[in-house]
Amino acid sequence: MNDNQFENEDLKNKDDSDVHEKQENKENEKEEPKQEKSQEQDSHNENKNDSEDKKSSDEDKKQDDKYNPFNNKRDDEKRRVVGKAVKVNFNFKGLLMLIFIITLAVVVPSIMDENKNQQIVDISYSDFIKNIENKKIGVVEEKDGYVYGYKASEVKYLETKSNSIKSKLGFDGKNEVQGLKARLITNRLGEDSNLMAVINNNNAIIQSVEPPEPSLFLSIVLAFLPYIIMIGFLVFMLNRMNRGGGGGPQIFNMGKSRAKENGENISNVTFADVAGIDEAKQELKEVVDFLKEPEKFRKIGAKIPKGVLLLGEPGTGKTLLAKAVAGEAKVPFFSMSGSEFVEMFVGVGASRVRDLFSKARKNAPCIVFIDEIDAVGRKRGTGQGGGNDEREQTLNQLLVEMDGFGTDETIIVLAATNRADVLDKALRRPGRFDRQVIVDMPDIKGREEILKVHAKGKKFASDVDFKIIAKKTSGMAGADLANILNEGAILAAREGRTEITMADLEEASEKVQMGPEKRSKVVSETDKKIVAYHESGHAIVNFVVGGEDKVHKITMIPRGQAGGYTLSLPAEQKLVYSKKYFMDEIAIFFGGRAAEEIIFGKDNITSGASNDIQVATSFAQQMVTKLGMSEKFGPILLDGTREGDMFQSKYYSEQTGKEIDDEIRSIINERYQKALNILNENRDKLEEVTRILLEKETIMGDEFEAIMRGENV
Repeated sequence: MNDNQFENEDLKNKDDSDVHEKQENKENEKEEPKQEKSQEQDSHNENKNDSEDKKSSDEDKKQDDKYNPFNNKRDDEKRRVVGKAVKVNFNFKGLLMLIFIITLAVVVPSIMDENKNQQIVDISYSDFIKNIENKKIGVVEEKDGYVYGYKASEVKYLETKSNSIKSKLGFDGKNEVQGLKARLITNRLGEDSNLMAVINNNNAIIQSVEPPEPSLFLSIVLAFLPYIIMIGFLVFMLNRMNRGGGGGPQIFNMGKSRAKENGENISNVTFADVAGIDEAKQELKEVVDFLKEPEKFRKIGAKIPKGVLLLGEPGTGKTLLAKAVAGEAKVPFFSMSGSEFVEMFVGVGASRVRDLFSKARKNAPCIVFIDEIDAVGRKRGTGQGGGNDEREQTLNQLLVEMDGFGTDETIIVLAATNRADVLDKALRRPGRFDRQVIVDMPDIKGREEILKVHAKGKKFASDVDFKIIAKKTSGMAGADLANILNEGAILAAREGRTEITMADLEEASEKVQMGPEKRSKVVSETDKKIVAYHESGHAIVNFVVGGEDKVHKITMIPRGQAGGYTLSLPAEQKLVYSKKYFMDEIAIFFGGRAAEEIIFGKDNITSGASNDIQVATSFAQQMVTKLGMSEKFGPILLDGTREGDMFQSKYYSEQTGKEIDDEIRSIINERYQKALNILNENRDKLEEVTRILLEKETIMGDEFEAIMRGENV
């Protein structure tokens, strides 16, 4: 015992010396960075207090970075952080791994105990007594409601605590037992008088093993494991709902705006990336000048418009213009769709409007862009919900926020829509959206400029002429033109060419307008003749009436949903259209049906003219009801409905409505008869154009005009 005490004291002294040395090392390590830090602080700021030297080197470094006036990143980081919610990422996989490790720690020992117990053979209670009487069992052990028997000569025993029975028999408890196993009839070995008599008569040794005490760590783990699992699952579900997992709403960020901030809040788009809408760009350059130099306007008392409303057809570049304004002014750009304000929960839209403008004020000067504002800016009082309509509450909050801008706040609200007629008047009045910029469809010159902008980064062959493509794409917006160039690049790459040719762009143009060619489609000879006569009838009527849109191409190759088509292009850009234009166009649309009736008879006309009839009827209806081109009604508006009226009620009598229908029918019948007369007078030209079309499948405009003039092709 003395030797052990000396050894323990030596170990204790050694541990104390080690601890003392570690503390000295830590103090030395602290003193070195303190000295270095004090030198840096003396060089940068001699007024630092000596008490700050007691801080750790890492903390001092963080404090220096935070308060360093020469740290250029500080303001940028503050701007990026403003208005953003701090998001804590919960690592659910780590929790699962922790639970798995704890489960292994609990289960593995049990499995090892089971493997150890597999060496013991189960026998019946009566066989167990017989083995004692036959001297096959020399040691008896009670454990967990079972009695175990072993040969004393083969097993060494470990020290165990003895019970009262073992003490009475004088067992010293230095051996541990393994061998045979049987279930006790009673709960305790001492209560079984029969078994005790057999053990005493045969001088067997009794060993009672108390159940092992679990470790403290394992007990704590088992006690808290259910709670850990429940808390982890709860945190996982809350985090999933917060992120909007599974397509659900963001429960805890429901009232936060979903405004997207471009990168570091600055748009990379400039006015150089916008073409074909010079007038709109000029209007918005004043906004850029105000954001860059607001004092120049304030000195003379000028006030920049609080809101600018961009009006135009889809694809004309309204969103691109808004981004260009932010990019030119180098200010933060918040973009949000009008449909993102309103959710199924009441009050969410108004809350998101408040949050959006709160972010904007913190990041001023900045630009707030609301795309498709008609989703929340429609006229009030037309919905079924009345004043409690969620959309109207959102609109009211938007009106209040736009009125709340001070004269010193440099926040510009840009909004885009293609439905200006449905917007609420309070939204469009001066003081809110007090400037409206019309973004028109580009003309020929504008389309050419747009094509050149989108051509950057692409390789073109020498035969490419953007003027021709611009002429063929009348009525297309900038998005359509960009799609044409992209489709041409895809076609060239698919054919293995390194440059985009003019043929690729022409094919891409027709693909965007009409759909892809269907050369592999099997068409019967009868259907081919019907399509050929139909398309020839369109072209011939166009040539005879002198249509303003000249025939550019006639083809019977199926494309998209059309079995064939006649492509006509305008000779020049038009701003207004005459009555003669509409009357000629209606006759041209009926040229295909008229040719089918002449060649195949009234009973064999087909459904190929369904779209022609739809467009011709629309032209005639607009002539009568909107354009005042009817001789019977004269210049009067008979549109039939008021804008924004949800019940679409008419404001003219039933008798007037019947007369309108009769007038439209009269125009349709007269122009259809005009097409029949033209084709009957030019029956030979109809047969010749159809014959050549059946042979070649495609006739270009120059060839068609030569046929009509009687020249050989």
